Amino acid sequence: MRAIVLALTVAFVVPDFGAGKTYVYNYEGQLLGGLPQEGLGKAGIKVSSKVLLRAEAQNTFVLKLADPQIYEYAGIWPQDRFAPAAKLTEALTADLATPIKFEYANGAVGKVFAPARVSAAALNVHRGILTILQLNLKNTQNVYEMHEAGPHGVCKTHYMITEDEKTHEITVLKSKDLTNCHERVIKDTGFAHAEKCVECQQRLQSLTGTATYNYTMKPTDAGVQLSEATVDEIHQYSLFNTRTGAVQMRVRQTLQLMEVQNTPIAPDTAQYSARGSLKYEFGAELLQTPIQLLEIKNAVAQTAEVLQHLAANNVDMVHEDAPLKFLELIQLLRAATFENIEAIWNQHKTKPLHRQWILDAAPLAGTPAALRFINEKFQADEFSAPEFTRALLLGLHMATADPEAIQQAASLAQSPKISAMPALREVIMLGYGSMVAKYCAEVHTCSADHLKPVHDNAAEAIAKGEISEISLALKVLGNAGHPASLKPIMKLLPGFGSAAAAMPTRVHVDAILALRNIAKKEPKLVQPVALQLFMDKNLHPEARMVACIVLFETKPSVALMSTVAGEIEKEPRNEVASFAYSYIKSLTRSTAPDMVKVAAAANVAVRILSHKLDRQSYFSSTAYHSDLYVSPLMAGAAGTAFIINDAATIVPRAVVAKARAYLAGAASDVVEVGVRTEGLQEALQRTPAADKNADRITKIKHTLQALMNWKAMPASEPLGSIYFKAFGQEIAFTNIDKTFIDNAIEQATQAAKPRAHQLLKETVKALQAGISYQFAKPMLGTEVRRIIPTAVGVPMELGIYSAAVVAAAVNVKATVTPPLPENLETGILDQLRKTDIELQAEARPGVATQTLAVIGVNWPLIQAVVMARGKIHTVAPFKVAARADIPRGNIKVQILPAAAPDHVAAVSFDTVAVVRNLEDHPADREISLAPAAPSGAQSLIPASIQKSLCGKVPYFQVKGCIEVASRNAGFMGYNPIYYVVGQHSARISVERGDGPALERVEFEVYIAPEKAPEKSVRETNPALGETQEENIILLKLREYLEAGLKKSSSSSSSSSRSSRSSSSSQSSSSARKSRLLEDSIVPAFVIIARAVRSDRKLGYQLAAYLDKPNLRAQLVLSSISNDQWKLCADGVLSSKHKASVSLAFYCSFLRPGTFSVFKLSIVSAHLAGIAVNRAENKANSVGIIIALPTKRSADVIVKTPRVRSFS
Repeated sequence: MRAIVLALTVAFVVPDFGAGKTYVYNYEGQLLGGLPQEGLGKAGIKVSSKVLLRAEAQNTFVLKLADPQIYEYAGIWPQDRFAPAAKLTEALTADLATPIKFEYANGAVGKVFAPARVSAAALNVHRGILTILQLNLKNTQNVYEMHEAGPHGVCKTHYMITEDEKTHEITVLKSKDLTNCHERVIKDTGFAHAEKCVECQQRLQSLTGTATYNYTMKPTDAGVQLSEATVDEIHQYSLFNTRTGAVQMRVRQTLQLMEVQNTPIAPDTAQYSARGSLKYEFGAELLQTPIQLLEIKNAVAQTAEVLQHLAANNVDMVHEDAPLKFLELIQLLRAATFENIEAIWNQHKTKPLHRQWILDAAPLAGTPAALRFINEKFQADEFSAPEFTRALLLGLHMATADPEAIQQAASLAQSPKISAMPALREVIMLGYGSMVAKYCAEVHTCSADHLKPVHDNAAEAIAKGEISEISLALKVLGNAGHPASLKPIMKLLPGFGSAAAAMPTRVHVDAILALRNIAKKEPKLVQPVALQLFMDKNLHPEARMVACIVLFETKPSVALMSTVAGEIEKEPRNEVASFAYSYIKSLTRSTAPDMVKVAAAANVAVRILSHKLDRQSYFSSTAYHSDLYVSPLMAGAAGTAFIINDAATIVPRAVVAKARAYLAGAASDVVEVGVRTEGLQEALQRTPAADKNADRITKIKHTLQALMNWKAMPASEPLGSIYFKAFGQEIAFTNIDKTFIDNAIEQATQAAKPRAHQLLKETVKALQAGISYQFAKPMLGTEVRRIIPTAVGVPMELGIYSAAVVAAAVNVKATVTPPLPENLETGILDQLRKTDIELQAEARPGVATQTLAVIGVNWPLIQAVVMARGKIHTVAPFKVAARADIPRGNIKVQILPAAAPDHVAAVSFDTVAVVRNLEDHPADREISLAPAAPSGAQSLIPASIQKSLCGKVPYFQVKGCIEVASRNAGFMGYNPIYYVVGQHSARISVERGDGPALERVEFEVYIAPEKAPEKSVRETNPALGETQEENIILLKLREYLEAGLKKSSSSSSSSSRSSRSSSSSQSSSSARKSRLLEDSIVPAFVIIARAVRSDRKLGYQLAAYLDKPNLRAQLVLSSISNDQWKLCADGVLSSKHKASVSLAFYCSFLRPGTFSVFKLSIVSAHLAGIAVNRAENKANSVGIIIALPTKRSADVIVKTPRVRSFS
């Protein structure tokens, strides 16, 4: 009976807003971002207002906000309170207070109407209130699920309806899964070429979102009345997964009935037009980054100001805030029109530093205006070819993909000026395909008409037989990855199209590879095509192996993998069978979530296949795949390599390497490089290298000989190609043929011949006059953004930004003695060989990087975000003087003291809550997420750390200090996140210490033996001669070893005596030569390193000696300031089959006037045994002798003054 009553009640649950009545509600919407724990810093905003609701017609209602107020928050939650944003409220009141109209029937909100002057931002706030009224109630069920429209899209929604028996109040609980939506409203940048890894998010997720709506409705005579509604929406994000801790964006809404009036609501006098539905409407959110709030009043003037700051403050050394200023420049250019950018360019194009900053930032703006600017300035010859190539390559791949940008890229590719530059046209065409792919990733209903020009070009090229144009078109279609391109591609696949028969193998391979990106979207369409190609035994083996790659990238099922295994068992071509088997076997070890099912299928296939396939030749075609995935971190990496060999020659037909990355539920092929030698293979087939009867060594020799005679190869045939892919998109490729090589050599030769002499002359003159050069190169490392609407109608944004600036100021000046003639026309190299050249250089290279991660509100007029900021700033000044005395064979380099900044390196990381709005700008409010520690608070790690550690380098008198500062929230508990939030920094400083100053560090090289310094040939301490016995031990080792052999025959004994006699003779001869070579010959070269201080010098000398008649070489390392030690490496080649190397250390620290010796010796010879006679050991020596009598054994003798051991 209870169920019947409830069912009857539910039939009247739909809220009733009676005609002629105005319902007055009190509304409040609040957003707070930060970590979920209380007591930490958070940032957010709050909107409060009275809401007037009145039925205008049967299904048309009017909604008006009365007295709207906006508040902002940046403080410690929940102790601090929201602060009124009075100026912002005043600026938005006109928009927010304008009445809007909407359709409402049976609890469902339909179209929304508003005057054209109402901004999208204000209308979205109204949508947030209307979403509360969205109630899809069924009159036959009290618990059910459905997909319901809202600001986030059409999301999975769960309803539960209950009734209070006493009060008869009806409660409706509605919950939404915001991660399970179709037609989802979301804006992403930086994800265009990333693949969603569904399997990675089945157990863990990096981003989750839920919303819970709670309604209380009271019965009335006319039906039920909505008396109160509350909304609680939570978005959680973690770079790894939300179980390990995540930042939150929490949204709360309350709508409470205050009274019912009879006063009508006067609509606006302007005309109302349809403005969409409940779905959130994006406006200018992408133009405003959440890391800084800019009010752009004069784009040209503001851009000029930022340009001047970047150009002026990155000359002597890089400014620590240069990356942030560079991001500001990009943001200004994004908001600029084409006319604005052109005006900025005209003002600064003649200033080298300003010009370079514009060329670096404009492509990264990624707007159609920026792309048009790059194109038009190139057409007007205002860009050099390198400038245009660099700008265009970035511009095409960074541009926001929309029909306008796609049309610009297509027009650019057809430009006559571009057509005259084939390499540049190829880059543009590839970028065009990438732009279509990016657009279709955002607009799933994108039309294939965007690729019609490419389809038409392909058809025309097929008709004319233009192989290069066909290949280019296939690469463009491969980049686009549109399923509609499958039919044009299949026309060039053997067995599918009639045109394929007339095409070479490389076109077949390009056509098959063009299926890869289509397979990521529609694997079921590509699988049968790839399988048929792989099973076609009449097809070239290389094409079949490439088809195998495509097939396995479609992630085949167990049944399909078993079919492939069955075909491999019957495969007559060893190369194909080897490749497919190795690929399947490597896939069995895959642990990546998206490859788990493939790995299971591969394990089944391997059991079907014969293990004899394991015993393939090293030169067989092979595939390698290896991956690692850490599930708790939702991160991993994979590497794949393919080697496609041809049985006829030693050179592989193709080598491909690919790296794949997994992070936060997404996957992407980060980089791929491929080299193909298909034309070279065909050319080698006409040489002796193709002799099938020759062994592999002979084939290698013939192949090398054929490669050396490359000029004899046909000019019309390609020899090979190289391509490069980034994030699954082919960026560039090069076809190499004989003509390409000839042209490259000819251009290099022609460019060098007439200018080599002139260039050298100009360089020397410029160095003599002095060169001053400033270099600055900014880079945008990462810009990943996700903008999601919230229930309040205000967008929240997740973003990661990373930028770096490398800068250096270099000053170089040269002095030439004797001076070169003023009118030197010829023989400049001969003149330089007779001169003493001194070069002085000073530079201050530095790097500044900034990385920012944000979550929070990014509204056009207000930002309230929680931000983690990491900064690195390094400056490494140096001063060098170099001298080359060429006639004397002396090169000297001096490192001189350079003025160092206060800190040569600084690293900082902090987490803050920031709120700012345009009306109160620049009065930003910023606080640390870590609150101040109360007195007496204790934690495992101190809440505040201030440490300084200094050290001094001996002799050099250089003092280095590192200062560490940290403030965290560890006192709040033992959660690791508490120790991360706060401020952390470290700074390194270097300065001169107390004592005698270091003047310079010198490195000197003598390469003319007769000019070597006297020290290198000075008389050695006579005590070193006492170590001759150790050398004799080495030279007599073979005699000792052979003396211990036990031979059974007299012939063997005779041979042994002969050998001993010979060895004895060699020992006597070598004993006379056992002194250090520095006693008798000059060094081949000498290297000296020394530090010069105001009171003394310290350094070391390395001398090399070469005794060619005796096949002996020595390296001697010694100190230049004293004779107490010496390290000698000695190598002797006694014969073709015997060599010895010894390392000796001589020292006189313990007994002045004598040298103690430690010697390590290694003798390599095929000796049969060992027997050593005892002898009296020296009191001041230690020796180790290692003999290698066979390839698998070693004999060791260790000698000390009291002990001798044998092994």
